[in-house]
Amino acid sequence: MTGPYPLGLRLAGRPVLVVGGGAVAQRRIPALLAAGAVVMLVAPAATPALDERATLGEITWQQRKFEPSDVDGQWLVLAATDDPAVNATVSAAAESVRVFCVRADDAAAATAWTPTVTGADDLTVAVWGGGDPRRSVRLREAIAAGLADGSLDAPRFRAPETAPAGRLVPAAPRPVPGVALVGAGPGDPELITVRGRRLLSRADVVVVDRLAPQLLLDGLRSDVEVIDAAKIPHGRQLAQESINAVLVERALAGRFVVRLKGGDPFVFGRGGEEAAACLAAGVPVTVVPGVSSAIAVPGLAGIPVTHRGITHELVVCSGHVPPDHPDSLVDWPALARLRGTVVLLMAVGNLAAIADRLIQLGRAADTLAAVVERGGTPEQRTVRGTLSTIAAAAERERVGAPAVVVIGAVVAAIAAG
Repeated sequence: MTGPYPLGLRLAGRPVLVVGGGAVAQRRIPALLAAGAVVMLVAPAATPALDERATLGEITWQQRKFEPSDVDGQWLVLAATDDPAVNATVSAAAESVRVFCVRADDAAAATAWTPTVTGADDLTVAVWGGGDPRRSVRLREAIAAGLADGSLDAPRFRAPETAPAGRLVPAAPRPVPGVALVGAGPGDPELITVRGRRLLSRADVVVVDRLAPQLLLDGLRSDVEVIDAAKIPHGRQLAQESINAVLVERALAGRFVVRLKGGDPFVFGRGGEEAAACLAAGVPVTVVPGVSSAIAVPGLAGIPVTHRGITHELVVCSGHVPPDHPDSLVDWPALARLRGTVVLLMAVGNLAAIADRLIQLGRAADTLAAVVERGGTPEQRTVRGTLSTIAAAAERERVGAPAVVVIGAVVAAIAAG
């Protein structure tokens, strides 16, 4: 059998027919919709996921058996039933009107093949395995891993027609590579996103704080400039204005800058200030969300911040200033009235004052509480207690930053369940 002729189909706004409402169709239709195709599904029955897509108007579902006239006007046909005879009928009808047809059950009898696909940004890599799907999947995974960790790089040599998702373009952008605000997650270097790791591998300059997983720096090229933002509580610290200035200066000098931050850049990470400074200087900004420590660290300690039947609310607050401080923006009386989960970041130093205030304002003193220190690292540990005892317990155990405080019944949710 001769090999296929590789071709990329631009299906935006064009009709595509899918026959069969089972698992194969459920896997194939999302890619068609992502390509902008107008999908008509023909099947007597469909999976719940496909039924929901039809209900939402994402696809049109003809709830009946296939008819040869269904292929009329289509740009592409997918025969995805579990009946080879029906698939053969669909394929023959498509061929009679010179429309390419993909057969899920018999590639040799199809007029078109769908490759296994991976990609990064707007890059798409398609792999045909010569009729061996496991071979193509294995190669695809190797390519995907290479693109993720930067060992297989695919930088742009010309600007994309449109800004990629997550990029903020200033009103008068400068012709510079720009800045990426990358959330690296808490502690464990494997919690960084695929996109974050890929952009990190392309960096000329990395501005990093101590809460970002430091092992990520080990894989950088030898010529990458690493600037330590020294975000150490009560210690040496590069002022935020200086960080902003460094980001802008290096970008305007023609270097691609990655601001590597622990957790998520926009969750008490001052990423908004950095983005605003860059945009004001005409520097494009790419935002790569990270796994937020507010949710991930309790989860790593076996504490779900929400749990059915226990809480319908989750509030994340900064505890970097005590409740009676004039700079505190938290509505402490409202917080004390809540029955759900309260997560406090940067609160170790003020935990006693915060717990006392919540109790004074009405939160029960026996409300369960926990402090998770150094979440996502080998040194992670959890100290448990109640709202009235947690501060003393944390002090007794010499808990230090970074740490996440959880207040609420979810502290024992898994054990109770």
